[in-house]
Amino acid sequence: MSTDTNKKSKSSLIPPFLIASLTLGLAPWSPPHIIGKVQWLLGGAAGMQFMDWFDLVLHGTPWVLLFGAALVEGKRKLFPSN
Repeated sequence: MSTDTNKKSKSSLIPPFLIASLTLGLAPWSPPHIIGKVQWLLGGAAGMQFMDWFDLVLHGTPWVLLFGAALVEGKRKLFPSN
């Protein structure tokens, strides 16, 4: 009987991070809050207060995690380990 108990289960983290990005990352949906914050930041962030920075972190974290998970997943597919 052949069983591979030494192989780790490598499930993808992309689906939960994608769901978080599409819900929390884009809320409120019209227009997406993160887009306004990033435009404000790229425009020099003049007048941004603590709450604005907190909003940027809150709405941006799911996107950073999704990007990181996609990089890890891509690395796994390009360079599989035994």
